[in-house]
Amino acid sequence: MPDLSQFHHQIVGEASSPKLVFLHGLMGSGGNWRRIAKSFQGAYQVLSFDQRGHGRSFHAESYSVEDYADDLKAILDELGWQKICLVGHSMGGRNAFHFAYKYPERIEKLVVEDISPEPDAESADKIRRMVGLVPAPFSDRKQAKAFFENEFPKALLGNPQANTLADYFYTNMAEQPDGTTSWRFHLDGILQTMESGRAVDRWPEIEQLKVPTLWMRGSESQDLSAEHFKRVLSLNSLIQGVEIEPSGHWIHFDQPEKFIQSLQDFLNS
Repeated sequence: MPDLSQFHHQIVGEASSPKLVFLHGLMGSGGNWRRIAKSFQGAYQVLSFDQRGHGRSFHAESYSVEDYADDLKAILDELGWQKICLVGHSMGGRNAFHFAYKYPERIEKLVVEDISPEPDAESADKIRRMVGLVPAPFSDRKQAKAFFENEFPKALLGNPQANTLADYFYTNMAEQPDGTTSWRFHLDGILQTMESGRAVDRWPEIEQLKVPTLWMRGSESQDLSAEHFKRVLSLNSLIQGVEIEPSGHWIHFDQPEKFIQSLQDFLNS
């Protein structure tokens, strides 16, 4: 089992404060939460970290939802954090609700941002195709920047999130030891995460959640349909929902102030 030293992480806030943990989405990193975490560090001790295969954390052989949940448990055990409020976006949301399902005694409150429990092989194929459009490694960062500013959005012509995706992918580029620029994350691990995470029907886990939960949806999200959002809210009386307008899949990026307010209202309720 990995220990905390294998995860690039940041802890802010007073040690005596309640604990709050943020889990990023696929191809993301703990740094994605920097702006949001800053708003909570006065009231909480806040942990954000790069999950396995992401950012500057270790590369593993296995990338199942169960692996991610067990990583979080190992980290909390090492820190001595017995109970936390847990927030997860997209892949991190799936990992978060699975952790809450598996270890309900460790959760005070759960927040899931814009992810469906529905298996979705088509979405996994779509992401694989988009990653395949990127001719990494690039000779240098300048070439990578030019590609994501010009060629990548053209390849996604008609996708309303083309420029957002281009920016997101570019932030995942890093200079390599040989001077080239390529993916910051472990590409094989990302693909395995995507396929294994979207292959399983996780609706039963939602029905069996035993912790107060806030499920958030971006009003224009293509990742969590209005139908699936409604079903989530109908399955478990402990789950309440909020839809943020106007927003896509990255609510905490598209509407940070509304996201922070919704999160504060729920955590303080």
